[in-house]
Formats: sequence, C-alpha cells, structure tokens
Amino acid sequence: MESFTPTTDAVGSSVALSALLALVPLLVFFLLLAFAETRAYIAGAWALLAALVIAVAGFGMPAGLAVLSATQGAAFGLFPVVWIIVMAVWLYQVTVRSGRFEDLRRVFDRVGGGDLRVQAILVAFCFGGLLEALAGFGAPVAITVTMLLALGIAPVRAATAVLVANTAPVAFGALAIPITTAANLTSYTGDEIGAVVGRQTPLLAFVVPVILLFILDGRRGVRECWPVALFTGVVFSVFQFLCSNYFSYELTDIVASLVAMAAAVGFLRYWHPRGGEPAAERMRGELAAAKASGWTAAGSGEAEVGSAVTDTAEDELTPSRAWMALFPYALVIVVFGIVNLWTLGINIPEALAKTTIEIPWPWLHDALLDADGERLSSTVYHFEWLISPGTLLLISGLIVAAVYSRFDDRGRYPLSMGTAVREIWATARRMTAAALTILAVLALAYVMNNSGQTVSIGTWLAGTGAFFAFLSPVLGWIGTAVTGSDTSANALFARLQETAGAAAGLDPKLLIAANTGGGVMGKLISPQNLAIAAAAVNMSGQESILLRKVFDWSVALLLALCVIVFLQSTPVLGWMLP
Repeated sequence: MESFTPTTDAVGSSVALSALLALVPLLVFFLLLAFAETRAYIAGAWALLAALVIAVAGFGMPAGLAVLSATQGAAFGLFPVVWIIVMAVWLYQVTVRSGRFEDLRRVFDRVGGGDLRVQAILVAFCFGGLLEALAGFGAPVAITVTMLLALGIAPVRAATAVLVANTAPVAFGALAIPITTAANLTSYTGDEIGAVVGRQTPLLAFVVPVILLFILDGRRGVRECWPVALFTGVVFSVFQFLCSNYFSYELTDIVASLVAMAAAVGFLRYWHPRGGEPAAERMRGELAAAKASGWTAAGSGEAEVGSAVTDTAEDELTPSRAWMALFPYALVIVVFGIVNLWTLGINIPEALAKTTIEIPWPWLHDALLDADGERLSSTVYHFEWLISPGTLLLISGLIVAAVYSRFDDRGRYPLSMGTAVREIWATARRMTAAALTILAVLALAYVMNNSGQTVSIGTWLAGTGAFFAFLSPVLGWIGTAVTGSDTSANALFARLQETAGAAAGLDPKLLIAANTGGGVMGKLISPQNLAIAAAAVNMSGQESILLRKVFDWSVALLLALCVIVFLQSTPVLGWMLP
C-alpha cells in the first residue's frame, strides 16, 4: 500500500487553510449534537464521514489508510474504553442487585452530615478524584454518576455534576499518565512538568466543589453549604500543589483526594449545613418527576433508586453492614493500587505491563510514516487485556459477588454468582447506543490525528507569537475534546508546545503544562465522556442535553486558565513558576 506522511500545510500549502478545513469535522459533530439534537452516534458518524473525506481530498491521505485509521480508532474505542464503561456500571449493578446500596446511602448520610448535597460532593469530587487517580479512562464518571443516582439525584444533575467534578483531578489522573506522556515526548522530566501543572490547575480546582453546589441546588445550595465546599476544595488544591512539587507527581490525586475527604468529614464534626431536609425533598422530587416522565435507571433495581432511606430496627446500620456496603469501592482502590503501585519484593506494575500485546495495525503501521520516514508509534494497538481498568473492575466485581453471595446478612441480600455474571451481558446490551457513539468518536479522532488534521490546528494556533501563552491551553482543550483523553492531547501537542514556546521566547515548561491543564477543561465536552455519563444515567442518545449543560462551564474554566497561563508568562505572575 502507498505510504503517507501527514503534513500541516496540505491545503494550498497553507497552515491556516489546512487548520480551518480540519475544524470542519469537529464543527459537524458539535453543531449536530448541540443544535440539531441528533443522536450522538449519528452525529459521530457524520463527523467521521467528514473527516474521511477531508483526509483524502484535502490532506492527500490514501483512502485505504484513512479507513484503516478509523478501524484502529474503533478498536481502541471498543477495548479498552467501552469495556471499562460496561464493567464500571456492572460493578454498580452488583451492589444494587445485592441490596447493599441502601446501606451505602446510609453510610454517606452519616459522613455527609445528613445533607444530600454534601454527600454528592464527597462522592463526585473526593471519591471520583481518587478513582481518576487510579483508573481514569471514564471509569470515575461511570461509577460516581450511578452512586449519585442511588443517593437520590436526578439524572441530568447527577451527570452534569460528575462531569464537572471530573475536571479537578484529570491532569494527574491514572497516576499522572498525561504528564508522564508529555515528559517522554519532550526534553523535560515528569517532575519538572508536574511542578508547573501543580501551580496552575489547583488555582481552579478549589472552586469546583462550590460549582457542584450550584449545579446540584442552585444559589440556595451555595448559600447554605459553601463553607464545607470551599474548605474541601482548598484542601484538595493545597495538597495537589504540595504533592506535585515536593513529594510525587504520580501520587498527587491520591493524596489530594484522600486528604480532602478526611478534611471534609472532620469539618462536618464542627459545622453543619443548613436546609438539608428541604434540599433532599427538592432533589428527590426532581428525580421522582424524571421517573414520572418515563425515565428509569440503567439497570435492575430502578424502583429503589433515589428513594428515601427509612430505617427500622431491622435496618440499623451496623459496622459490619457499613463495611460490606463500602467493600466494593474499597476493593477497587486496593486492586488498582496494587496493580499500579506495588513494588515491594516484586514489581507488579512492571510484571503486568509485560502481558500487554502490541499489535502493529495491519498495513497502516508500515505505510504511515513521519517526516524522517520512520513508522509512527501511534499505529501500534496495545491490547492490555489484563491491566485494563475494565479487566480490573471485572476482577473486583467477581470478588464482590463471591463475598456477597457468601455473607448475606441473615439472607436479606440474596445474590448468586450466576445472577452477577448474567448481569454483565444485560449491562452491555443496554449500552449499545453509547458504545456506537464511542466507536464513532474514537474512529474520528484517529482519522484526524493520522491524516494531520489535528496537528495542523495546533500548528496554526502556535503561530501567534507571545500571545500563544494565552492560546496554549486551547490546544489541550481541543485535543482532549476530540480524543477524550488528556494523555492523547499531550501525545499530540506536547512537542509542538515546547517548540512553539522556544520560538516565541516563552518558557516551554509553562506551555507544556498549559496543554495538560487545557485538556482538563476539554474533558468536560469530550463526546466520549458525554457518552459515558449519558449511558450511566440511561440517557444514551441525549448527549446533547448534557453538552448544553456543561459547555459554558468548560469554556469559563478554560478562559480562566488561559488568563492564568498568560499572566504566568509575564512578570505579573511569573514569580509563581519554579
């Protein structure tokens, strides 16, 4: 097959014209999704078609290579992305089918001071941050949104809150793999880049819990609960800064999330929010209205979702029952922690990494070359069958099912292994629309990346000189919006940011870190993340509703970061940099 080397000025030998044409698939997707209210997988299919046509007719990519790029993207979308989502929702279903989620709600009622809004912050922000630190790739969104539903929060509010909460930890997510990726592609170490990221994203992360209050209960929620929300956010941000600069950038989100959770619980021992009962009534009333309009939760046990917990003597939350309710999520933390961190005696991460099967994508790997005539590493598909977060969630779920079937608390929680395993297929079947969306979006991303469309957009923006300090986060935002991954955004643009920074007389570390931070905001509007959240709340096909809810937050946070980065490139805030 004819070889191909992507270029950034394929259209009329102009970077600007090439970039403007490359924006068309993204515009097609977001316009169809946001304004035409087309189903996400249909919008994704049209955007993919546009990208294929532009790749071939505009960027000169052989049609066969363009189609092969799409197939590799779809394969990555199926595994690990769809695999992770299905397993995350299935793990939740195991807890619902066993009846343990009622006890979990009682646990959060105790630690959250009896206030549903505070409970939601602890789940979405603190627990979600911990899951992002360990797993990433959509698992935190899929897990925490189902938890918010079970607590009694309406589907759109739950999904919106979780998507916004997921911004705070993304830069250091999955053991800071976005930063490690940037370090591998540039001349700086992960410690150097992580230290700068730790002086940018915490300046916005501290306000995220307050934003969550507004999303959950409007201005009233902010007035009544802002002290604990702000305190939690500040503690998280302070420890993000301290850990990324003085301890270990890989462990930043683990430390920040755990300390923020403990600090919030301790704060609630001395301060209690007002208006908890009326707020719970309003929020559960909204959930009841959603059910009345025909909405049901994504799985079994819908009748129990969001219902008030009424304790009888038989329902008393004993320590053993509290532990059993928390067991699935404690197990997830332990399993992911061992797989990613255990190096005593045997280096488990290193040993498990050897199980990954590397598959050079047929024909594409030999035909897609860089400017030096070398094969591109992006054309190698990594089949992480054992260390994928989805597989680890499957292992965790099977252990949970085995424990629940063995210890059933006087027969009150009947769950057999057979029932748990059958639920996997039922969960996968319910998520067909979400899976199609993700396959289309990842196919789109790979076509745009391999044909040169994505890099042409970045190169065009990088030509703005000193003002590029303001625009540099936008590259990360676009990269993550397209691919659904801050890691992928850094893989695309980290080297470009370094080169552009040096040419413009700007600190390259600042711009590489800004790319990472911008990707955090892009995660909010990523079609992949929208599809995950929509599937988890059984709203597949209605991703446009969520996009309209989160788009303004994404842009507002992005603009704030752009201003911070620009000021850090000047003497005004330049003193903040290491």
